[in-house]
Amino acid sequence: MAEVGKGVNAGKLASNVQKRITRAQEKVLQKLGKADETKDTAFEEEVAKFNKQLIDGSKLQKDFKAYLAAVKTMHECSKRLHDCLAEMYDPEWFGKEEVDSIAEDTDLLWQDFHQNLVDNALISMDTYLAQFPDIKARIAKRERKLVDFDSARHHFASIQKSKKKDEVKISKAEEDLGRAQKVFEEINYELQEELPTLWDSRVGLYVNTFQSVAGLELKFHKDMGKLNQNLSDIMTKLDEQRLANEEAANHNLSESGSDAPKSPAKSPESRERPPVSQSPRPASSQEMKQDNIINLSEDEGVAEINISTQPQNETPTVTNGSSDAELPPSVLYKVKAVHDYGATDSDELDLKAGDIVLVLPFASPDEQDDGWLMGVKESHWLQNKNLLATGVFPENFTQKL
Repeated sequence: MAEVGKGVNAGKLASNVQKRITRAQEKVLQKLGKADETKDTAFEEEVAKFNKQLIDGSKLQKDFKAYLAAVKTMHECSKRLHDCLAEMYDPEWFGKEEVDSIAEDTDLLWQDFHQNLVDNALISMDTYLAQFPDIKARIAKRERKLVDFDSARHHFASIQKSKKKDEVKISKAEEDLGRAQKVFEEINYELQEELPTLWDSRVGLYVNTFQSVAGLELKFHKDMGKLNQNLSDIMTKLDEQRLANEEAANHNLSESGSDAPKSPAKSPESRERPPVSQSPRPASSQEMKQDNIINLSEDEGVAEINISTQPQNETPTVTNGSSDAELPPSVLYKVKAVHDYGATDSDELDLKAGDIVLVLPFASPDEQDDGWLMGVKESHWLQNKNLLATGVFPENFTQKL
């Protein structure tokens, strides 16, 4: 029995080899134009559609798997982000339990979203593409059977044209031709029926895939939006808690007895001020002292002769080493800083307790804010003799001299 089996296998192998040789010879003759080739334009168009459909479907499957991988990556990143928040969130902060619950619900949403995409889109896509390898193999088989049919047809025609008629060979060639034609027509008929149906089925795949993705994304983002809104509300309440704690701390600090006053508020318009214009100070008038007055009275008229003494210079007042004569003419008065003041803007003076400031008028009364003065440090004036370092400062940090 084993020897019989070996003989059968050897016979099939020899038959297959002979078929391949015959097909190769037939193709060579067809390419050389020495043998005609059966053409089916309609079927070739269906095959071209099939190949395009296979390429498009494979690309869609590849891109959809990449989309699923991205969803999984986003899920992992979201989980790590919420885990980080949970670790940093102090137990006494507002909404600690709610934050942990939102993290769990978010994780479940991502899991369900990924699994639903697989169940509703990827599986149907895989099923759709699974039928292509078999059909592709049958198309290749049809091409081989078509070559066998053409070869049998040419062989039968050549025997019939032979001058020496051999009825046995003619009969066998006719049987081979009929068998080859039957095999070819059977597979050709099946493919002619299946390929158009397969081509139309792509519409259903696209509708199912993108409708599923759109619906699942819509539901996912809607549910995720609710969780994000809840988390945002908790963060708002947490910030309110922080502000309340800061306000309470500031209140306690103010009650602890801080002696330093607060600077008054400035209007935005007073941030930038033009330099103070210096108007020349009018010379001080000197009183003329009359020592002798001689009145001469005559009948025709009265003549008055006033003899005045030379004016005497008054001694200027000296304050902290500078006299009034040395001060700029536009100085209104002097003040002394009784508290340190750190400038918070470019147009403000930085004061230390004990600094003497020469108070100057504002260029326009509208520029002056309540509780603020314009001036220059006396030390700057004595050293530089200019008003380039003028600035504003809070009046309640100083004492008028």
